[in-house]
Amino acid sequence: MQTLKQLGDNLRMSRKKSYPHDDMSAFASRVGVSRATLQKMEKGDLSVSVKYYFQAAKLLDAEQGFSELFKLEKSLFDD
Repeated sequence: MQTLKQLGDNLRMSRKKSYPHDDMSAFASRVGVSRATLQKMEKGDLSVSVKYYFQAAKLLDAEQGFSELFKLEKSLFDD
């Protein structure tokens, strides 16, 4: 589950860089979650709805990454 931990770490670092004056409660309010839920997100906890991860990504201008999650590379043999 190292990938999930990295997801949470990336969220925390991006939050601090993009909103340096927000404490956790202020940023959680921007996302539309409680402080406790944001704490779970920053640990990579998947019990939190993906819609909140997406909302955080939008706030942090990182939503493009969501469209890349399951993207397959096209081969010469694809239609």
